[in-house]
Amino acid sequence: MSPMPAEKSAYALARYSRSADSILESLEWVRTHNSMKFLESFYFQYGHASIADLGHVGLCWEGISELAATEVEDEQLWDGQAKSTRYQDFGKLGFVTPPEFSEADAAVYQAAGRDLLAAYERLHALKFEELTRSLPRPAEMKPDAYERNLKARAFDVARYVLFFGIPTNVGQVTSIRTLEKQIRRLKASEFAEIREVGGEAAMAVAETPQCLWHESVGEPVAPTLAKYVDADPHVATAMKDLRLWAAQNLPVSPVVALSEAQVDLVRPAEAIVDIVASLLYPVTTRPYRELYEWALAASGAVRNEVIDVALRSRARYDELLRSFRGGQYVFDIVMDIGAYRDLHRHRRCVQLRQDYTFELGYGTPEAFTEGPIRETYQAAMGAALDVYRRLPQPAAQYLLPFGAHGRFLFKMDFAEIEYISKLRSGVKGHFSYRDIAWKMKLELGKVEPELARLIAATPPWEEVPLTR
Repeated sequence: MSPMPAEKSAYALARYSRSADSILESLEWVRTHNSMKFLESFYFQYGHASIADLGHVGLCWEGISELAATEVEDEQLWDGQAKSTRYQDFGKLGFVTPPEFSEADAAVYQAAGRDLLAAYERLHALKFEELTRSLPRPAEMKPDAYERNLKARAFDVARYVLFFGIPTNVGQVTSIRTLEKQIRRLKASEFAEIREVGGEAAMAVAETPQCLWHESVGEPVAPTLAKYVDADPHVATAMKDLRLWAAQNLPVSPVVALSEAQVDLVRPAEAIVDIVASLLYPVTTRPYRELYEWALAASGAVRNEVIDVALRSRARYDELLRSFRGGQYVFDIVMDIGAYRDLHRHRRCVQLRQDYTFELGYGTPEAFTEGPIRETYQAAMGAALDVYRRLPQPAAQYLLPFGAHGRFLFKMDFAEIEYISKLRSGVKGHFSYRDIAWKMKLELGKVEPELARLIAATPPWEEVPLTR
């Protein structure tokens, strides 16, 4: 089958499964019948969601913030790529100013953003100069390959002061079903930019595509979808209700800043306890282990109360919240935002996160060597933290540098642990997520030594500096 508009493809394959006709006969039928009426009846009204898995759409967002890009990509059934911070200079791209800011707050934010980008350029120059001195070019290596390699390594360091407001591009291919969920989720965001890009996506699939493979005039790829993608109130309402419940019922727990990444592995023994801990994790600042032990000790009535709070806004076709999904192994990871942006790509697991914040501190890896490099970095992060605390939430999160720590939950089986730990610990990887991948293997070794020995992870101290 050659490429077709997504809704027509879904209609053709759905009819193919529901009749004795060949695919050629089904395609001919679709040419002369209205796919919109079919989808309105069977998908959007009667909830036959699997039909929408049969049509796929290519969609690109250009010039959106890294914050928005992270939310765009937050789908488990998602295939896509974002602009790489490892191989491109982001210093001259400017940045997105959140529309929520007043004129005065916008000016403060923009000044801080310019300072971070200036630090980014300085850090890259300093690190490139240092690497040139410490890693002379091998005779067999071409000069342009050598320079590209060192620049990429310098970007690995400089990117720690890039921030959520910098612009990026995201390209994706998803089913109509995933796209519908994605747009409805984006439209319910607390951030105006994210709500806007969700609306733009809905409008884009209802219009003639801007990018046409064939010279012939195209047609809208999913015009029916655009009519049925109102903001999804369930997730936002459930998070609000759970946040209030946690504030009123959980004991006080301090937030502790950390200077380095931290990985903690818990093996849930009871599904109900894991679900309750996972429901409360995104709406608090607490470690998963603390929430799990609290839920384990809580009465059945209290655990049921948490679940009831999460479910009371759920409508007929709403899926259960992501927190209801489980995994044999639960990793609670404190890591920098840059590392999360890389590990976020792993879809074969359940991912939850707490609110982005500067309160957990920021990382200063060994690559920030003593002297001008470390001094430039720490001065930039300190200044950004000061401005961040003066800006109103949630828009202040646009100023969070990639070096700032966040708390993230990854639930998975052994096969995914093996895959992530082996792949992400390799010498070609970024040092921040290499450290996380190695610590995942070490944590598994504490509870499952016979399985941990099967993981061919590479220790972070093993390096091949001129390999990319």
